This record gives sequence, C-alpha cells and structure tokens, in this order.
Amino acid sequence: MTYSNPRAALSQYKQSSLQTEVSAASPHRLIQMLMGGVLEKIATARGHMERGDTQEKGRNIGWAISIISSLHQSLDFEQGGEIAGNLEALYDYMIRQLTQANLSNSIEKLDEVADLMRDIKAGWDEIPASYHHRTANSAGASYVTA
Repeated sequence: MTYSNPRAALSQYKQSSLQTEVSAASPHRLIQMLMGGVLEKIATARGHMERGDTQEKGRNIGWAISIISSLHQSLDFEQGGEIAGNLEALYDYMIRQLTQANLSNSIEKLDEVADLMRDIKAGWDEIPASYHHRTANSAGASYVTA
C-alpha cells in the first residue's frame, strides 16, 4: 500500500492512536495527557515565536490556555481544599503569563509557564497508583473517580 501524502496518513494515524489512548485512559492518565499537551503546545508556540510565525504562535498559545482552563475548571475545591485553591491561583497566573507572552512575544514567559507546568506534572506523576482511583486526591481533582 502506498500513500500519495505520507504526512496526511501519519496525521490520521496519530489522531486515531490518540483517540484510542484517551478512550482507554484512566482519569489520572487523562490529566497527565492534558499536562503533557500544555507542554507540547508551549514548545510549539516557542518555535513559531522564534521563527516569527505570529499566527501559529497565537494558535498554539491559545490551545495551551484552553487546556489549562480545562484543568482549572475540573478542580474540586470541596475535596482538594488548600491544594485546589493553590492550583487555581497557579492556573490563573499561567493563563495571564501566556496571554502576555503572546502579546509581547516573550520567550521568557513561555519558559516560565512551561517550568511551572513541568513542576505540577512531576508532582502529579509521583502520585502512587493506589491513589489513582480515589475520588479525593492531593490535587483536589473532581475528575479522579473510583
């Protein structure tokens, strides 16, 4: 079998693979994927910023903001208490920094948000598997259910 457009075939394969991974993922894994998505979009935006591609830079920063907004909206303040409140403030700050990075073409602000997200993700990745199924967890996320 040959393809006239190998990039299109690869893109279709990646999309299908991602849909399969999402449908089979635990709630804990979904959050890991979202955090990884933020990091990917920031890295892509950084590359576009360095090349002066304003449209794609803005599109990728917007996508990162959208993912962070989803993480923010899924916080469970009743279960998460102070940690959820701290994450809310951090997510708000990250969104503001990304907005400023977009407006001012600031690689430093992109890097700052990427560093913050890597720190959050590292903490999330360290949660033992035995806690992945619990409704209440250290991040106060309502998306982690039994």
